[in-house]
Amino acid sequence: MDASTPRRPVGIAIAVVAAAAVALALLLSGCGTGGPAPTAPPPTAAPTDRTTGPAVSPLTGLPGRTGPVLAVKIDNVRAARPHTGLGAADVVYVEQVEAGLTRFLAVYASQQPPRVGPVRSARESDVELLRQFGRPALAYSGVRSALKGFLQDAPLYAVPPERAPAAYVRDPGRPAPHNLYLSPERALAAAPDAQEVRDIGFRFGAAPSGGRPVSEHTVRYPAARYTFTWSASGEHWRVALDGTPARTTDAGPVTPSTVVVQYVTVRPSAYEDRGGSVTPYTETVGSGAALVLRDGRAYDARWSRPAADGGTSYTTPSGEPLAFAPGQVWVVLVAR
Repeated sequence: MDASTPRRPVGIAIAVVAAAAVALALLLSGCGTGGPAPTAPPPTAAPTDRTTGPAVSPLTGLPGRTGPVLAVKIDNVRAARPHTGLGAADVVYVEQVEAGLTRFLAVYASQQPPRVGPVRSARESDVELLRQFGRPALAYSGVRSALKGFLQDAPLYAVPPERAPAAYVRDPGRPAPHNLYLSPERALAAAPDAQEVRDIGFRFGAAPSGGRPVSEHTVRYPAARYTFTWSASGEHWRVALDGTPARTTDAGPVTPSTVVVQYVTVRPSAYEDRGGSVTPYTETVGSGAALVLRDGRAYDARWSRPAADGGTSYTTPSGEPLAFAPGQVWVVLVAR
């Protein structure tokens, strides 16, 4: 052996070996007597394992059910008031009909009230308006024979009384034809393939900057008048129809969170009503000016819907998306 190589003391080597043996014995002893064994840290949940919050409706910006879309054509002459189920709609469209009067096209996806009505006849422009919802169900009562085939061939599921008789009932306490009511649950049972709700362009969130304070705004049609009055305590708009506060039989006052006054082209359609009056056609594909009412303020806006099967975007004059207040939305389609 090379005399220059240093030697390690034998005692130190024996001590190291002995210490290792003792440690091993203690470990084995703990396992054998049921003592605590080392545990691995809990696994981190994979993204797919994490629970998610409730679904948010693309039509209201509120958490809740996001089911198939049911649109209902609702009468709005004085004899049809007060309405039933209107407060449960996600979106309420106001459209001009014959003689300068108006009707509602109420869209339901988040809620299904027990009864909606009174239900009246559909119009040609309803098909274009509803294309942005995909293939929804449409409940209506009675149309001119020339329009009947058009609606049945449209990209929607038509559920008039003749196709879903169990979904409709007459209220004997009201005069006809303003007494026909719909069960949404039964109507959707007759249209099981109605498309689930989808994004139609609405955006919800904080109010944009700017705007101007407004406590009341009135929209006029040739033979109808809508007044929207801001309720700061309730943080919603109160609706008056022809000067009378709008109420429902099941939920009290009608209280949308956002009102969109959308200026559109209203022209004669190819169809007439039973009295020979030409039915107006409301064009909802295109672009134009709008006024958005939310949080007690009015915002100038632009609307754009390039194609019938696409949604409608609402932007500020500078082109930024204009967010709505979460809740029910009214879209008042009025002639430019």
